[in-house]
Amino acid sequence: MTEKTCAACDCALDASAITIRIGGKAVEVCCDECAQKLKEAHAATKAKG
Repeated sequence: MTEKTCAACDCALDASAITIRIGGKAVEVCCDECAQKLKEAHAATKAKG
């Protein structure tokens, strides 16, 4: 079985993983801090393009 990892920091995900939507896709992160980082990065790239 493949181990799931955080979309932001590559840490292993456990039962407390958080699912967020970025660009219409669901991604899993390990904590609120990583969720915020991904949201900010997505907003920054969207604003440039």
